[in-house]
Amino acid sequence: MKFFVDKNSVVRKIWGKSDTVLFIFAGASAEFALNKAVDWLYFTGKLPADPMGRLFSTVSYARKIVFSSMDEANKAIDTLRHIHNTVEQNRGASIPDWAYRDVLFMLIHYSIASYELLEKKLTGEEKEEVYNVFYRVGARMGLKELPLTYNEWLPVRNEHLIADLQKSEYTADLFKQYKKHLGAMRFKVLIEGQKLVVPEKVKELLQFNDHSFLTPVVPLYKISRLMKMDWLLKKILLPSDYKDQINELDVPDVKS
Repeated sequence: MKFFVDKNSVVRKIWGKSDTVLFIFAGASAEFALNKAVDWLYFTGKLPADPMGRLFSTVSYARKIVFSSMDEANKAIDTLRHIHNTVEQNRGASIPDWAYRDVLFMLIHYSIASYELLEKKLTGEEKEEVYNVFYRVGARMGLKELPLTYNEWLPVRNEHLIADLQKSEYTADLFKQYKKHLGAMRFKVLIEGQKLVVPEKVKELLQFNDHSFLTPVVPLYKISRLMKMDWLLKKILLPSDYKDQINELDVPDVKS
């Protein structure tokens, strides 16, 4: 059976651990709140009603593709495109192609940033591997103007950050909803986690400083994983509504 992502790929290592996926989720939740196209998810009403669940489902969908066979992954991508086409028909307008690329670009950036935060620096070849996986997802969705390589993507990613992000009433409302659904303590942890992985442009727009109280905690967390005690920290920090879903993100045979 041919898989969408090779079994030995670093992409499986990135997406096979719940803590790495959670940082991908954290970073994307910050950047997505700034995206000029976020109103599309407000149109369905699903995002403001359950922002954590909606974002978590997006990340989970990407993870499903990473661990599926080629046929199953392509079917999942086609289904994703069909869902968005339905939303477009209901609104009577098309989601701009740059908005699709923005979401794809988030998955690329936060895959790399989260793994490098919690594990180790990726080589140029490994970064290319990450990019290629999501390039194929985008190509299957019919997205246009996708750079062919990781190095060609870097300046395009920067252009998107400058052109497509703004702080708006949607930004304020989403962060308000994050706090409501997480509670004050977990919301604070989310913010501090976001600081560790978001690009400078996102920090600037959200008025984040460069200091995160999680910076000294990350090495301790790595030690707790070696001692098999990371479950205790996750139990304290993670919303109970998503604990089962988060635990299911760990793939037993995936190694760092």
